[in-house]
Amino acid sequence: MSYLRIALLFLCVISINVVNASALPPSFVYLSDVAPTIVLDMRYANSNNFIGTPIEGYINPVAIATKEAAVALNNVQTDLQRFGLSLKIYDAYRPQRAIDHFVRWAKELIDVRKQTEYYPKVSKEVLFQEGYIASKSGHSRGSTFDLTLVSIDNKGAPRELDMGTPFDFFDPKSGSEYEGLTVTQKANRLLLKTVMIKQGFKPYPKEWWHFTLKDEPYPDTYFNFVIE
Repeated sequence: MSYLRIALLFLCVISINVVNASALPPSFVYLSDVAPTIVLDMRYANSNNFIGTPIEGYINPVAIATKEAAVALNNVQTDLQRFGLSLKIYDAYRPQRAIDHFVRWAKELIDVRKQTEYYPKVSKEVLFQEGYIASKSGHSRGSTFDLTLVSIDNKGAPRELDMGTPFDFFDPKSGSEYEGLTVTQKANRLLLKTVMIKQGFKPYPKEWWHFTLKDEPYPDTYFNFVIE
């Protein structure tokens, strides 16, 4: 291959990277660029979620967040790695169009294909009333994460710690202060809450997995760009 062709190919690669990078609004980053060791399990980019289908606006299974939130989360990860643990992300920035998808689904009362798995004791018609679904979400501001803890060893895939309920389980058991848990489950939730608060995040009482950066840079702005 001639030097000219190599140079042209190199310029094409640079151009592609520049285009991809500029797709994000200012101060937003891909989490993997800031905290590459955090495990990703982006549920809304596939069918493994409470609706049972990929959610609108999730083109690729990547995590996006404001730079401030990503840096703070990487600090959490650094603390955890000392103990053989890691964060696992279920969701980060969420476009408003995804919230709109949730709202449309919530109104389709006949679609209960995932009820047994995600909301066995809650009627779909009261999901709004009970606060499990809303027309706006802090995720759309870019500094909120849904996450858990996993153990990291050399014996296989990362293993989730027992938190008492799965992610997105619509039930009082998912409350961060729910008392009807085992000693281990309470300890795991407390550990997650403690390390997140230490680095400037605040928990959401109804969901043990949900944390928002206290000093988020866009407290009043809800974004709608797609995740790709």
